[in-house]
Amino acid sequence: MRKATILGVLAISLVMAGPAKGETTAELAAQVRAAETAFAASMASRDLAAFGTFVADEALFFGRRGVLRGRTAVVEGWRPFFEGRKAPFSWAPETVEVLDSGTLAMSSGPVHDPDGKVTGTFSSIWRREADGRWRVLFDKGCPVCPDPPKP
Repeated sequence: MRKATILGVLAISLVMAGPAKGETTAELAAQVRAAETAFAASMASRDLAAFGTFVADEALFFGRRGVLRGRTAVVEGWRPFFEGRKAPFSWAPETVEVLDSGTLAMSSGPVHDPDGKVTGTFSSIWRREADGRWRVLFDKGCPVCPDPPKP
């Protein structure tokens, strides 16, 4: 009996976590794109508190110094990027894809230095949380790959 109750609760949770009726993957992708754009805008506006609202409680952000685990560690680890009047980098989503279940999404795009030069690429995995908001669960950047040698 207990196993059946647990399975029932799990099934209800999965149904509730899926897309709301009428939401297409294109509509969900637009939501994620808007969230990613607002997330990036928090860096441009130098608003660390706003930045933190886009980070999932159990997020993992991969960086040069290792993995930051959890929202608190991510916000503290990114605090130096928010010091000063000008952002040290910016980013914008180029690609956004959402699972058919509507629960996870991936966004990716270029990272620019303050002069607008592309210095890398970011990839973020977003999760639609119980409150309906999209939050970053995983984030990782990589430097720009050099052009292949010419023959």
